[in-house]
Amino acid sequence: MDFNEPEEEEFGFSRNYFLAKELGSSGKKSARKLSDINVVDEQELRAAAANTEPKHPKEIAALINSYRSLYPKWVFELRCGFGLLMHGFGSKKGLLEDFASTALTGYSVVVINGYLQSVNIKQVIIGLADILWEQLKSKRRVPSGNLPKVQQPFSSRSMDDLLAFLDRPGIEDMDSLICIVVHNIDGPGLRDPETQQYLAQLASCSHIRVVASIDHVNAPLLWDKKMVHTQFNWYWYHVPTFAPYKVEGLFFPMILAHGSSHQSVKTAAIVLQSLTPNAQSVFRILAEYQLSHPDDEGMAIDNLYSISREHFLVSSQVTLNAHLTEFKDHELVKTRRHPDGQDCLYIPLATEALEKLLSEIG
Repeated sequence: MDFNEPEEEEFGFSRNYFLAKELGSSGKKSARKLSDINVVDEQELRAAAANTEPKHPKEIAALINSYRSLYPKWVFELRCGFGLLMHGFGSKKGLLEDFASTALTGYSVVVINGYLQSVNIKQVIIGLADILWEQLKSKRRVPSGNLPKVQQPFSSRSMDDLLAFLDRPGIEDMDSLICIVVHNIDGPGLRDPETQQYLAQLASCSHIRVVASIDHVNAPLLWDKKMVHTQFNWYWYHVPTFAPYKVEGLFFPMILAHGSSHQSVKTAAIVLQSLTPNAQSVFRILAEYQLSHPDDEGMAIDNLYSISREHFLVSSQVTLNAHLTEFKDHELVKTRRHPDGQDCLYIPLATEALEKLLSEIG
Protein backbone atom coordinates (compact mmCIF):
# COMPACT_ATOMS: atom_id res chain seq x y z
CA MET A 1 0.00 0.00 0.00
CA ASP A 2 1.43 3.37 -1.02
CA PHE A 3 0.96 5.95 1.77
CA ASN A 4 2.23 8.74 -0.49
CA GLU A 5 -0.67 8.34 -2.94
CA PRO A 6 -3.02 10.87 -1.20
CA GLU A 7 -0.23 13.46 -1.13
CA GLU A 8 0.41 13.00 -4.85
CA GLU A 9 -3.32 13.40 -5.61
CA GLU A 10 -3.46 16.60 -3.54
CA PHE A 11 -0.34 17.94 -5.30
CA GLY A 12 -1.87 17.13 -8.69
CA PHE A 13 -5.08 18.95 -7.82
CA SER A 14 -3.16 22.04 -6.68
CA ARG A 15 -0.99 22.06 -9.82
CA ASN A 16 -4.04 21.75 -12.10
CA TYR A 17 -5.78 24.57 -10.22
CA PHE A 18 -2.94 27.03 -10.80
CA LEU A 19 -2.50 25.91 -14.41
CA ALA A 20 -6.19 26.61 -15.03
CA LYS A 21 -5.87 30.06 -13.44
CA GLU A 22 -2.83 30.83 -15.61
CA LEU A 23 -4.58 29.75 -18.81
CA GLY A 24 -7.73 31.63 -17.87
CA SER A 25 -5.88 34.88 -17.19
CA SER A 26 -4.14 34.74 -20.54
CA GLY A 27 -7.37 34.44 -22.50
CA LYS A 28 -9.59 37.23 -23.74
CA LYS A 29 -11.66 38.86 -20.99
CA SER A 30 -15.35 39.49 -21.37
CA ALA A 31 -16.45 43.09 -21.91
CA ARG A 32 -19.83 42.50 -20.26
CA LYS A 33 -20.69 44.43 -17.11
CA LEU A 34 -23.20 43.89 -14.34
CA SER A 35 -24.84 47.18 -15.29
CA ASP A 36 -25.58 45.75 -18.77
CA ILE A 37 -28.12 43.34 -17.32
CA ASN A 38 -31.64 44.38 -18.26
CA VAL A 39 -33.29 44.15 -14.84
CA VAL A 40 -36.95 44.85 -14.23
CA ASP A 41 -38.29 48.13 -12.86
CA GLU A 42 -38.61 48.14 -9.07
CA GLN A 43 -42.29 49.07 -9.02
CA GLU A 44 -43.10 46.29 -11.49
CA LEU A 45 -41.20 43.77 -9.41
CA ARG A 46 -42.86 44.89 -6.17
CA ALA A 47 -46.29 44.73 -7.82
CA ALA A 48 -45.60 41.17 -8.98
CA ALA A 49 -44.46 40.21 -5.47
CA ALA A 50 -47.57 41.81 -3.93
CA ASN A 51 -49.85 39.84 -6.25
CA THR A 52 -48.30 36.50 -5.34
CA GLU A 53 -51.01 34.34 -3.82
CA PRO A 54 -50.18 32.92 -0.38
CA LYS A 55 -50.06 29.16 -0.05
CA HIS A 56 -51.67 26.97 2.61
CA PRO A 57 -53.98 29.73 4.00
CA LYS A 58 -55.98 27.34 6.20
CA GLU A 59 -52.91 25.87 7.85
CA ILE A 60 -51.41 29.32 8.43
CA ALA A 61 -54.69 30.62 9.92
CA ALA A 62 -54.75 27.66 12.31
CA LEU A 63 -51.14 28.37 13.26
CA ILE A 64 -51.90 32.04 14.03
CA ASN A 65 -54.92 31.02 16.10
CA SER A 66 -52.70 28.74 18.13
CA TYR A 67 -50.50 31.74 18.91
CA ARG A 68 -53.55 33.77 19.98
CA SER A 69 -54.29 31.17 22.63
CA LEU A 70 -50.92 32.11 24.18
CA TYR A 71 -51.82 35.79 24.64
CA PRO A 72 -52.88 35.45 28.32
CA LYS A 73 -49.64 33.61 29.06
CA TRP A 74 -47.62 36.34 27.32
CA VAL A 75 -49.32 39.07 29.35
CA PHE A 76 -48.66 37.12 32.56
CA GLU A 77 -44.97 36.80 31.68
CA LEU A 78 -44.73 40.53 30.97
CA ARG A 79 -46.26 41.30 34.36
CA CYS A 80 -43.71 38.94 35.93
CA GLY A 81 -40.88 41.05 34.52
CA PHE A 82 -39.91 39.10 31.40
CA GLY A 83 -39.40 40.51 27.93
CA LEU A 84 -40.85 38.57 25.00
CA LEU A 85 -38.66 37.85 21.98
CA MET A 86 -40.35 36.40 18.90
CA HIS A 87 -38.34 34.61 16.23
CA GLY A 88 -39.11 32.35 13.30
CA PHE A 89 -39.67 32.50 9.56
CA GLY A 90 -42.07 35.15 8.29
CA SER A 91 -43.07 38.67 9.23
CA LYS A 92 -44.17 38.93 12.84
CA LYS A 93 -45.41 42.52 12.52
CA GLY A 94 -49.07 41.52 12.20
CA LEU A 95 -48.84 39.06 15.10
CA LEU A 96 -47.28 41.59 17.49
CA GLU A 97 -49.76 44.29 16.50
CA ASP A 98 -52.67 41.90 17.01
CA PHE A 99 -51.30 40.95 20.44
CA ALA A 100 -50.91 44.62 21.41
CA SER A 101 -54.36 45.64 20.17
CA THR A 102 -56.22 42.76 21.85
CA ALA A 103 -54.27 41.75 24.96
CA LEU A 104 -52.48 44.98 25.97
CA THR A 105 -55.46 47.35 25.85
CA GLY A 106 -55.08 48.09 29.56
CA TYR A 107 -51.54 49.41 29.13
CA SER A 108 -49.81 52.19 27.24
CA VAL A 109 -48.18 50.75 24.12
CA VAL A 110 -45.36 52.36 22.12
CA VAL A 111 -44.35 50.88 18.75
CA ILE A 112 -40.79 51.11 17.37
CA ASN A 113 -40.20 50.15 13.75
CA GLY A 114 -36.65 48.87 13.84
CA TYR A 115 -36.64 48.13 10.11
CA LEU A 116 -36.40 51.87 9.44
CA GLN A 117 -33.01 53.50 9.06
CA SER A 118 -34.05 56.73 10.78
CA VAL A 119 -35.07 55.51 14.25
CA ASN A 120 -33.98 57.99 16.95
CA ILE A 121 -33.68 56.17 20.27
CA LYS A 122 -33.52 59.36 22.32
CA GLN A 123 -36.80 60.61 20.86
CA VAL A 124 -38.33 57.26 21.78
CA ILE A 125 -37.15 57.54 25.39
CA ILE A 126 -38.36 61.16 25.61
CA GLY A 127 -41.79 60.00 24.42
CA LEU A 128 -41.83 57.23 27.04
CA ALA A 129 -40.94 59.70 29.80
CA ASP A 130 -43.78 61.99 28.68
CA ILE A 131 -46.25 59.11 28.75
CA LEU A 132 -45.19 57.94 32.22
CA TRP A 133 -45.33 61.51 33.55
CA GLU A 134 -48.90 61.93 32.26
CA GLN A 135 -49.88 58.57 33.78
CA LEU A 136 -48.49 59.49 37.17
CA LYS A 137 -50.35 62.79 37.17
CA SER A 138 -53.67 61.50 35.86
CA LYS A 139 -53.88 58.35 37.98
CA ARG A 140 -52.51 60.13 41.07
CA ARG A 141 -50.83 56.99 42.31
CA VAL A 142 -48.45 59.26 44.20
CA PRO A 143 -49.46 62.38 46.16
CA SER A 144 -48.70 65.54 44.22
CA GLY A 145 -46.12 66.54 46.81
CA ASN A 146 -44.16 63.34 46.14
CA LEU A 147 -44.12 63.66 42.38
CA PRO A 148 -40.70 64.58 41.00
CA LYS A 149 -40.45 68.21 39.99
CA VAL A 150 -39.82 68.58 36.30
CA GLN A 151 -37.50 71.57 36.27
CA GLN A 152 -36.74 71.28 32.57
CA PRO A 153 -38.50 69.56 29.66
CA PHE A 154 -37.59 65.98 28.96
CA SER A 155 -36.26 66.93 25.53
CA SER A 156 -33.36 68.81 27.12
CA ARG A 157 -32.42 66.08 29.60
CA SER A 158 -29.60 63.59 29.25
CA MET A 159 -30.20 59.93 28.51
CA ASP A 160 -29.12 58.99 32.04
CA ASP A 161 -31.68 61.37 33.56
CA LEU A 162 -34.44 60.02 31.32
CA LEU A 163 -33.64 56.40 32.17
CA ALA A 164 -33.47 57.26 35.87
CA PHE A 165 -36.94 58.83 35.66
CA LEU A 166 -38.37 55.74 33.94
CA ASP A 167 -36.82 53.51 36.62
CA ARG A 168 -37.86 55.66 39.59
CA PRO A 169 -38.81 53.62 42.68
CA GLY A 170 -41.92 54.01 44.80
CA ILE A 171 -44.61 52.95 42.32
CA GLU A 172 -45.32 49.25 42.03
CA ASP A 173 -48.72 49.52 40.32
CA MET A 174 -48.76 47.27 37.27
CA ASP A 175 -51.32 49.54 35.60
CA SER A 176 -48.54 52.08 35.08
CA LEU A 177 -46.55 49.72 32.86
CA ILE A 178 -45.59 50.90 29.39
CA CYS A 179 -45.18 48.13 26.83
CA ILE A 180 -42.77 48.72 23.95
CA VAL A 181 -43.40 46.71 20.80
CA VAL A 182 -40.22 46.62 18.70
CA HIS A 183 -40.57 45.31 15.17
CA ASN A 184 -37.13 43.98 14.19
CA ILE A 185 -35.03 44.91 17.20
CA ASP A 186 -32.17 43.63 15.04
CA GLY A 187 -33.05 46.04 12.21
CA PRO A 188 -30.62 48.51 10.62
CA GLY A 189 -31.95 51.44 12.66
CA LEU A 190 -31.26 49.71 16.00
CA ARG A 191 -28.35 47.44 15.25
CA ASP A 192 -25.44 49.55 16.55
CA PRO A 193 -24.03 48.66 20.00
CA GLU A 194 -24.89 52.01 21.62
CA THR A 195 -28.57 51.78 20.70
CA GLN A 196 -28.74 48.17 21.89
CA GLN A 197 -27.24 49.22 25.22
CA TYR A 198 -29.90 51.93 25.62
CA LEU A 199 -32.63 49.46 24.73
CA ALA A 200 -31.30 46.99 27.30
CA GLN A 201 -31.22 49.69 29.99
CA LEU A 202 -34.73 50.71 28.97
CA ALA A 203 -35.99 47.13 29.25
CA SER A 204 -34.61 46.88 32.78
CA CYS A 205 -36.61 49.92 33.97
CA SER A 206 -39.34 49.06 36.47
CA HIS A 207 -42.17 50.58 34.41
CA ILE A 208 -41.10 49.22 31.01
CA ARG A 209 -41.76 45.89 29.31
CA VAL A 210 -40.48 44.95 25.84
CA VAL A 211 -42.04 42.73 23.19
CA ALA A 212 -39.72 42.38 20.20
CA SER A 213 -39.12 40.38 17.06
CA ILE A 214 -35.91 39.33 15.31
CA ASP A 215 -35.27 38.00 11.80
CA HIS A 216 -31.51 38.08 11.29
CA VAL A 217 -29.78 34.75 11.92
CA ASN A 218 -27.01 36.50 13.90
CA ALA A 219 -29.30 38.72 15.99
CA PRO A 220 -28.38 37.07 19.34
CA LEU A 221 -24.78 38.24 18.79
CA LEU A 222 -25.99 41.80 19.48
CA TRP A 223 -26.23 41.06 23.21
CA ASP A 224 -23.94 39.83 25.94
CA LYS A 225 -24.94 37.57 28.83
CA LYS A 226 -25.94 40.45 31.10
CA MET A 227 -28.17 42.03 28.48
CA VAL A 228 -29.93 38.75 27.67
CA HIS A 229 -30.53 37.38 31.18
CA THR A 230 -30.61 40.50 33.38
CA GLN A 231 -31.68 43.54 31.39
CA PHE A 232 -33.87 42.27 28.54
CA ASN A 233 -34.65 39.09 30.53
CA TRP A 234 -35.87 37.47 27.33
CA TYR A 235 -38.48 34.75 27.18
CA TRP A 236 -37.90 33.28 23.70
CA TYR A 237 -40.79 32.17 21.49
CA HIS A 238 -40.50 30.40 18.15
CA VAL A 239 -43.49 31.77 16.24
CA PRO A 240 -43.05 31.24 12.47
CA THR A 241 -45.89 32.97 10.62
CA PHE A 242 -44.80 32.39 7.00
CA ALA A 243 -46.18 35.87 6.26
CA PRO A 244 -44.45 38.00 3.58
CA TYR A 245 -42.36 40.97 4.68
CA LYS A 246 -44.56 43.46 2.82
CA VAL A 247 -44.05 46.52 5.01
CA GLU A 248 -40.53 45.73 6.19
CA GLY A 249 -39.38 45.03 2.63
CA LEU A 250 -40.47 48.46 1.39
CA PHE A 251 -37.43 50.07 2.96
CA PHE A 252 -34.81 47.78 1.49
CA PRO A 253 -33.64 48.03 -2.14
CA MET A 254 -34.56 45.02 -4.25
CA ILE A 255 -31.49 43.32 -5.69
CA LEU A 256 -33.18 42.41 -8.97
CA ALA A 257 -34.67 45.84 -9.63
CA HIS A 258 -33.64 49.34 -10.61
CA GLY A 259 -33.71 51.82 -7.74
CA SER A 260 -36.45 54.43 -7.65
CA SER A 261 -35.50 58.10 -7.45
CA HIS A 262 -38.74 59.20 -5.80
CA GLN A 263 -41.23 57.83 -3.34
CA SER A 264 -44.06 56.21 -5.22
CA VAL A 265 -47.73 56.66 -4.46
CA LYS A 266 -48.17 52.90 -4.11
CA THR A 267 -45.42 52.65 -1.50
CA ALA A 268 -46.86 55.57 0.47
CA ALA A 269 -50.35 54.03 0.33
CA ILE A 270 -49.11 50.69 1.67
CA VAL A 271 -47.34 52.44 4.55
CA LEU A 272 -50.40 54.56 5.40
CA GLN A 273 -52.68 51.54 5.36
CA SER A 274 -50.45 49.93 7.98
CA LEU A 275 -50.99 52.86 10.36
CA THR A 276 -53.95 53.50 12.69
CA PRO A 277 -57.14 55.18 11.37
CA ASN A 278 -56.41 58.27 13.47
CA ALA A 279 -52.92 58.56 12.00
CA GLN A 280 -54.38 58.27 8.50
CA SER A 281 -56.90 61.02 9.29
CA VAL A 282 -54.16 63.34 10.59
CA PHE A 283 -52.21 62.73 7.38
CA ARG A 284 -55.34 63.49 5.34
CA ILE A 285 -55.75 66.85 7.12
CA LEU A 286 -52.18 67.77 6.24
CA ALA A 287 -52.59 66.57 2.65
CA GLU A 288 -55.84 68.49 2.10
CA TYR A 289 -54.27 71.65 3.51
CA GLN A 290 -51.30 71.28 1.17
CA LEU A 291 -53.60 70.82 -1.84
CA SER A 292 -55.68 73.88 -0.92
CA HIS A 293 -52.61 76.05 -0.15
CA PRO A 294 -50.12 75.10 -2.90
CA ASP A 295 -48.09 78.30 -2.48
CA ASP A 296 -47.49 77.89 1.27
CA GLU A 297 -44.30 76.50 2.74
CA GLY A 298 -46.38 73.95 4.60
CA MET A 299 -48.79 73.59 7.49
CA ALA A 300 -47.82 74.90 10.91
CA ILE A 301 -47.64 72.23 13.61
CA ASP A 302 -49.90 74.26 15.94
CA ASN A 303 -52.51 74.56 13.19
CA LEU A 304 -52.42 70.81 12.54
CA TYR A 305 -52.76 70.12 16.25
CA SER A 306 -55.79 72.43 16.61
CA ILE A 307 -57.66 70.87 13.69
CA SER A 308 -56.77 67.31 14.74
CA ARG A 309 -57.96 67.99 18.27
CA GLU A 310 -61.23 69.47 16.99
CA HIS A 311 -61.83 66.25 15.06
CA PHE A 312 -60.97 64.17 18.19
CA LEU A 313 -58.02 62.55 16.42
CA VAL A 314 -55.47 63.45 19.11
CA SER A 315 -55.87 64.14 22.79
CA SER A 316 -52.56 65.90 23.41
CA GLN A 317 -49.46 67.24 21.71
CA VAL A 318 -47.68 64.02 22.71
CA THR A 319 -50.12 61.97 20.63
CA LEU A 320 -49.68 64.24 17.61
CA ASN A 321 -45.89 64.07 17.97
CA ALA A 322 -46.11 60.27 17.95
CA HIS A 323 -48.02 60.37 14.65
CA LEU A 324 -45.57 62.87 13.17
CA THR A 325 -42.62 60.72 14.21
CA GLU A 326 -44.25 57.79 12.43
CA PHE A 327 -44.74 59.91 9.29
CA LYS A 328 -41.17 61.21 9.35
CA ASP A 329 -39.70 57.75 9.96
CA HIS A 330 -41.50 56.54 6.83
CA GLU A 331 -40.49 59.74 4.96
CA LEU A 332 -44.14 60.59 4.33
CA VAL A 333 -43.79 64.05 5.89
CA LYS A 334 -40.88 66.48 6.06
CA THR A 335 -40.22 69.76 7.87
CA ARG A 336 -38.97 73.07 6.55
CA ARG A 337 -38.58 76.53 8.05
CA HIS A 338 -41.12 79.26 7.20
CA PRO A 339 -39.70 82.78 6.58
CA ASP A 340 -41.13 83.85 9.96
CA GLY A 341 -39.03 81.16 11.67
CA GLN A 342 -41.84 78.68 12.31
CA ASP A 343 -41.44 75.00 11.42
CA CYS A 344 -43.94 73.80 8.82
CA LEU A 345 -44.91 70.30 7.73
CA TYR A 346 -45.24 69.26 4.12
CA ILE A 347 -45.65 66.06 2.10
CA PRO A 348 -42.87 65.53 -0.48
CA LEU A 349 -45.21 64.56 -3.32
CA ALA A 350 -46.43 66.43 -6.37
CA THR A 351 -50.05 67.62 -6.44
CA GLU A 352 -51.20 64.93 -8.84
CA ALA A 353 -49.46 62.19 -6.87
CA LEU A 354 -50.89 63.48 -3.59
CA GLU A 355 -54.43 63.48 -5.00
CA LYS A 356 -53.97 59.93 -6.20
CA LEU A 357 -52.64 58.91 -2.78
CA LEU A 358 -55.70 60.33 -1.02
CA SER A 359 -57.99 58.44 -3.38
CA GLU A 360 -56.13 55.18 -2.76
CA ILE A 361 -56.35 55.38 1.03
CA GLY A 362 -60.07 56.23 0.81
